[in-house]
Amino acid sequence: MSVLIIAVKSTSNFYRLLTLLLRAGLIVALFAAGWWVYSALPHQPADASQATNGDTALQIVLRQSGAMGTGALDIPVELYPVDVVAVRHEYFTERRAGKRFDDFLSERMGGRRTITTRLDKQGQGLVVVSAGNWWVHARLEGEEELEWRLPISVGGRKQTVELTSQNVYTRARSF
Repeated sequence: MSVLIIAVKSTSNFYRLLTLLLRAGLIVALFAAGWWVYSALPHQPADASQATNGDTALQIVLRQSGAMGTGALDIPVELYPVDVVAVRHEYFTERRAGKRFDDFLSERMGGRRTITTRLDKQGQGLVVVSAGNWWVHARLEGEEELEWRLPISVGGRKQTVELTSQNVYTRARSF
């Protein structure tokens, strides 16, 4: 009788140890599966996470085609809340005594500021802007000088603007 009790007791300890190991293995497996799924998710750039409720993460992409040549893709890009060309035309057609153009432009922008960024070597950039109407100004220099002046309407959490040879504003040949 005492042998049977010892066998049941040792089986019980073995059963408890096996159960404990299986529970720990299940927790490790669940953690590993969650980590695997998390690491497979696309990573957001740091600037996109800074966008608040009223702001938009605006991705600017330069799509280079054969017609554009082989210029450097890391170009400066400026975003204006107004059409700077129209403001410049207005300023110079109706002279303002004692007022500089920069002051006039600042007045027309209504307290909003110009946002400047630079595209990386792959021709991509990310900037956080407030919702509304903006003008994108960029210039690609090379054999041909290409200039973009794109009016865009910004809204939502994330938006993409593509600079292509089809939406270029001016194209000038360098000699």
